[in-house]
Amino acid sequence: MTPVLCFGEALIDFLHVGKTDAGGLMLADFRQFPGGAPANVAVAVARLGGYARFAGQVGDDQFGRFLEGALLHYGVDTTFLHQHPSAHTTLAFVFLDGDGDRSFSFYRDRTADVLFSMEQVSDEWFLEHPILHFCSNTLMNEDIASVTEHVLERAAAANCRVSFDVNLRPALWPEACVDRSHCESAARFADFIKCSQEEIEFLSNRSEDRFVDACLSGNTGLLVVTDGANPVRYFTRAHRGTLDTPKVAVIDTTAAGDAFTAGVLRALSAATDLGRLFDDRDQVESLLGFAIQCGALTTTRPGAFPSLPVFDEVAEFWTELR
Repeated sequence: MTPVLCFGEALIDFLHVGKTDAGGLMLADFRQFPGGAPANVAVAVARLGGYARFAGQVGDDQFGRFLEGALLHYGVDTTFLHQHPSAHTTLAFVFLDGDGDRSFSFYRDRTADVLFSMEQVSDEWFLEHPILHFCSNTLMNEDIASVTEHVLERAAAANCRVSFDVNLRPALWPEACVDRSHCESAARFADFIKCSQEEIEFLSNRSEDRFVDACLSGNTGLLVVTDGANPVRYFTRAHRGTLDTPKVAVIDTTAAGDAFTAGVLRALSAATDLGRLFDDRDQVESLLGFAIQCGALTTTRPGAFPSLPVFDEVAEFWTELR
């Protein structure tokens, strides 16, 4: 089984769970959860029976130690997790609407994760040719974007497969303005790209066919577009199609996309020939069907790490890949 190495941010999600009446003053109640998209994916891969590693940086503070403990608790290898001696761990306050959809307020100004340096990237990351997974949140300023490009170049040189979940959070970017060129540059390294409907509209500048064709003419073998409860669309060089999602009672969508991505990566980590796999419609739809169930189940539970499914919960949807 190929290891999955997730690079990027681990942070604290403070999930809004209600209000308390304190003498007539309504106070917001928040519950602390471990989170961060790449960290969520690492945990989900491990819970699905894969071999997951996390590479990134947290603060040498109570939050950072909590995150390291949580990753270890869920079976993630933290050999490449660093603690910054002075910078704080990133915090995110998560608000849910009546449908379980989220809005965020981030505290990420020069926090530990964005101060990760090229010198902290070692040859050991790539020794077993892992699938490298990353998101756009390590592209939001020039310094961390340069480190991410360095990681991607090292992965390419080591003949590693690359997974890119676009996962745009405009609030994290300077003046809430996403640099499309950073995302496009990173995407060219990816064998697998996952994006939402809103993200593909942004990245393609509303010229979806052009964007998809550009990706598939390069490294990308599989591009997937999710759209909440609407059907999942997929594109390979040989096929394209749609798959329905199941109807579930949604409580919290926080880590649903990460669980979906982890379902894909868990399947890819068991495959021996991704080029042949991506050309096989049945195999592609089988692994995406498994990933869809992973994402759907996650929405029925609150938080990030604790909501992610274990393999036995979705085993009936698993098919061994050739």
